[in-house]
Amino acid sequence: MSKAIPTIQKFMSTAPHTIGADQTLAQAQKMMKEYSIRHLPVLESGVVVGIISEHDINFMLSFKGVDLKNEKVNQAMTTEPIMVEIEAPLDEICREMAERKMGSVLVQDNHKLVGIFTWVDALKSMDELLKTRLK
Repeated sequence: MSKAIPTIQKFMSTAPHTIGADQTLAQAQKMMKEYSIRHLPVLESGVVVGIISEHDINFMLSFKGVDLKNEKVNQAMTTEPIMVEIEAPLDEICREMAERKMGSVLVQDNHKLVGIFTWVDALKSMDELLKTRLK
């Protein structure tokens, strides 16, 4: 008998750090370094309006004359981030992330941000599942 596929809730990072859309890219970069993370959900009046990644900030830096202290998060963020439900099956989310080459998805419960699931979380889930289910 095979075991049920776990949900994203088991492996997501809970209570993700967030940033306001009107904050500067320098502030986003500082938070990412401080917390050793690569993705920040972007909020406006408490509602998710995007996601900013380390890659987005580095892309902005590739333009001549860009000063992260003057550029706002909403100028570089990805709008309409992928939101998944907390009970979404782990395999489906991992497959979609791989197919679409996504670094993260935001996890919601009753339309409220409750977590983030990154490729690092996916690798940790694979490690755990390999150790516990294939022994």
